Amino acid sequence: MGSPPPRVATLILCTSSGHVLGLLPPIATPHPWWQNVDDLVGSIRDQHGVDVTILRLLDATLPAPPGGEVTYLAEIEESLASNLPLHPWNGVLDRHPLRLPYAEPGGPDQVLAWAGEVLQDQGLPQIGPAQQMRTWNLAALWKIPAEGADVWLKCVPPFFAHEGAILARLQDGPVPRLLAHQGGKVLMKEIAGEDQYSAQLPTLLVLVSMLVHLQAKWVDHETELLALGLPDWRAAPLRESIISVVRRTSGELLVEDRRTLDRLLDRLPQRFAALEACGVPDSLVHGDFAPGNARGTSKELVLLDWGDCGVGHPLLDRSAFMDRIAVELVPAVKHHWDTQWRQAIAGCDPAAAAAILAPIAAARQAVIYRAFLDQTEPAEHLYHRSDPAIWLTRAAYLTRSAPQ
Repeated sequence: MGSPPPRVATLILCTSSGHVLGLLPPIATPHPWWQNVDDLVGSIRDQHGVDVTILRLLDATLPAPPGGEVTYLAEIEESLASNLPLHPWNGVLDRHPLRLPYAEPGGPDQVLAWAGEVLQDQGLPQIGPAQQMRTWNLAALWKIPAEGADVWLKCVPPFFAHEGAILARLQDGPVPRLLAHQGGKVLMKEIAGEDQYSAQLPTLLVLVSMLVHLQAKWVDHETELLALGLPDWRAAPLRESIISVVRRTSGELLVEDRRTLDRLLDRLPQRFAALEACGVPDSLVHGDFAPGNARGTSKELVLLDWGDCGVGHPLLDRSAFMDRIAVELVPAVKHHWDTQWRQAIAGCDPAAAAAILAPIAAARQAVIYRAFLDQTEPAEHLYHRSDPAIWLTRAAYLTRSAPQ
């Protein structure tokens, strides 16, 4: 596919009260992904000698990430901006009811103050400035140096706010060690090791075993999971959500795909019945299970990013994982996945379940991205605008390829 185009960022600077100071000239950044801001903050520091906090995306020249010309709103102490080469900006900072607290001027200071108080109360006082790592409409992430070890502060929107609650409930499992959570704020201990984006077969099999073991423990506990605020992706509510997203997105789809999806919708009751007959029960779904959402060493691995989790068929997690590993590794991982479930649930047929579920899993992704668009401000729709149609096109293809 080739390398993505570089990202060239323009910053509109404001104070914590929202007073606009001006526009900083464009600056090239080492990494193209719009939500990754540690490199951008570092580049501004290196070039201008000041620290800024990125608040939110304002505009971009490309229809979707990565790369291109990107404009952000950023916060700075007014006294630090006096010697910067600022140009006038004629725009206006608007308000929006779906804007997240950490994307507003003064918002980062408030969430960082909460984290500092928690660390102080727990005998882990902060010993240096927090480092902003990422911010977008799905999360903001800071690395905070504390006495004894670094900690991570993650802030998420309301539709992910169950992450803290589920992490608290899973503390005896392979998840980050939780220090505190409040609303959409989660404070976690640093995880030693590396992100597993490039994990090879032995590690991939371990990750699958970890997930299946965890999911098998949560079979028959759907009510408890739903009480924690997890979304419901079981057959009946998921069917209604798929019907809705297909209807809302149909104008963006090819005629052939619309017809295929109509057939899928007509036969969803039969497909869900066949899925149930395979004997793999509903449980906890990670929601974004992929090698890159695991971190650790050869001795200990941890599953990250539980904000996407929900309640539904556990093999909903399979397709995203398979999409992100080398094609030659897929057969071995599938075989291991099936073996793990057959050992966990006597008499079940996970291979048949995965085949039946394939177009449903793709359609669920369209449901998720449609929900993101519905619950985030329009300026940040660039991150997800094309995703519902992309995933429904995939669902149509898999419907033509899969049984039922």
